[in-house]
Amino acid sequence: MESIGVLMTYPKNTYLEQELEKRFNLFKFWTVSDKTQFLNEHRDIIRAVVANPIVGADTVLIESLPKLEIVATCSVGLDKIDLPKCIEKGIRVTNTPDVLTDEVADLAIGLILAVLRRLCDCDRHVRSGKWKEGDYQLTTKFTGKSVGIIGLGRIGMAIAKRAEAFSCPISYCTRTKKPNLNYKGNPHIINREVIDALGPKGILVNIGRGTHVDERELVSALIEGRLGGAGLDVFEHEPEVPEEFLCLENVVLAPHVGSGTMETRKSMGDLVLGNLEAHFLNKPLLTPVVQ
Repeated sequence: MESIGVLMTYPKNTYLEQELEKRFNLFKFWTVSDKTQFLNEHRDIIRAVVANPIVGADTVLIESLPKLEIVATCSVGLDKIDLPKCIEKGIRVTNTPDVLTDEVADLAIGLILAVLRRLCDCDRHVRSGKWKEGDYQLTTKFTGKSVGIIGLGRIGMAIAKRAEAFSCPISYCTRTKKPNLNYKGNPHIINREVIDALGPKGILVNIGRGTHVDERELVSALIEGRLGGAGLDVFEHEPEVPEEFLCLENVVLAPHVGSGTMETRKSMGDLVLGNLEAHFLNKPLLTPVVQ
């Protein structure tokens, strides 16, 4: 399959990048200065796109590649891929579900603990020598706190199970009611109303999509003290982050590393490779989204 052209959109998985180079004719889109010229020159060579949560496959890219057969994204989310356009053109789409569930759920709990116990600020307190001047301020415990989860899919359920271990009552919001659960459904979205409902003692953790949260409202609420804190792994225009977040001690920031462990990134990479090989060998896709 060395002659098959594969376009990787963004360098988010070194292992996958290396394995793709071994098996395909790999093109690294992020290294290209004139992308229009590049696509014109390679439009008849590229048969697959490997996308991720940062750079996917939009209408322009898809229309520029008439030989494109499959988009394999190294992510669960599909918001960076124009699915209707893929369906229209008969382009197959795969993602990488399940293999990152535990890591993302672990990070969600980690962010909750980091915000409530002010772990990042505690670290700075010790490093700066301020501990010698007096004990650190009192913080807030996690055990027993009410937890609301937006989206009770694989990752949402994994977060709920972890939160249960902290004796937390669980509420959730999802497109369909989940049967046989003692969790309470909640139809709200993350806007000013929801943020104000959380209140000065509440915190918001986002490990899903930056667009799920009204960032301007979140910034205002944190500055004004209407919200107690936030733990954020995703942002609306990442890697750009609102500067206001950088000055707030009650905010913990992470660079979209929910799946960022060596073990999980390898598993995600293997799933992308498996889907590509299955497609080009005319075998069933491993994790199809669009057949």
